[in-house]
Amino acid sequence: MTQSSKFRIGTRGSPLALAQAKIVRARLAAAHGLDPEALEIIVVRTTGDRILDRPLADAGGKGLFTKEIEEALAAGTIDLAVHSAKDVPTFLPRGLVLAAFPPRADARDAFVSTRAGTLGSLPAGASVGTSSVRREALTRRLRPDLQVKLLRGNVHTRLDKVASGALDAAILALAGLERLGVASRATEVLDPATFPPAVGQGAIAVEIRADDQRTAALVAAIDDPATATALATERAFLAALDGSCSTPIAGHASVARGLVRFHGLVIAPDGTGAVETTREGPQADAVRLGTDAGRELRARAPKGVLSGSE
Repeated sequence: MTQSSKFRIGTRGSPLALAQAKIVRARLAAAHGLDPEALEIIVVRTTGDRILDRPLADAGGKGLFTKEIEEALAAGTIDLAVHSAKDVPTFLPRGLVLAAFPPRADARDAFVSTRAGTLGSLPAGASVGTSSVRREALTRRLRPDLQVKLLRGNVHTRLDKVASGALDAAILALAGLERLGVASRATEVLDPATFPPAVGQGAIAVEIRADDQRTAALVAAIDDPATATALATERAFLAALDGSCSTPIAGHASVARGLVRFHGLVIAPDGTGAVETTREGPQADAVRLGTDAGRELRARAPKGVLSGSE
């Protein structure tokens, strides 16, 4: 790539999505000695951005945040797509691949409230907002006495709902708060042992056309091997589970000193009947570890919890 050529980065238009696209742009510019302006950010509005009145699981699932961006990528109107890794469906459209993962941010969930410092100290009957079936199920598991309400919109919209008193609390991804500079709004960072994160949470995924060697070479410079290995484990787990978009699933892998450690969970939407498992093994076995964990929980999951395909 030369300084005079434009390189097109496709993204959603939310403040968080734009922040993540700018992270990718800055890393690419630094890795290749480019002017960041040579990397053009193009906003693509997705179906998920337009549907705000109901859970995404009722409208088709998390692929609604990637569909139009992937169509633009396949058509060649953008050169790469930047996604929140947790929004990327288990199986990609033909001809597209995930080619790079920059270093992952904190994968944990954050509790935000003006009424209590922790999820555990919220008064009985208090309202907690989320748009995630996983967060809803885990909240119901820990605090069945709370009211869990649908909360859609961008991060600032969700925070404003809590600040205004429309909701007593909300649960959001800590990484999103950090990337927007509002992590101080979190009153508690939830323990991943009891509130495990979503597959891909905290990570940014860079998607390209499989036959685009020029782009592959460009983005390879910003790929973080540990993050890529962790995501390979988590996505293999999800693929083996083959759960529907309405199935509450958690899965998180970490990589240190050549070892992968993984924790996976499947839980009924009402917070009952949770099954979980852990795995540990060498990095070279990442996909096998995730697949094995997924197969185990698929066999152990309560009847009816897993159905359909992702």
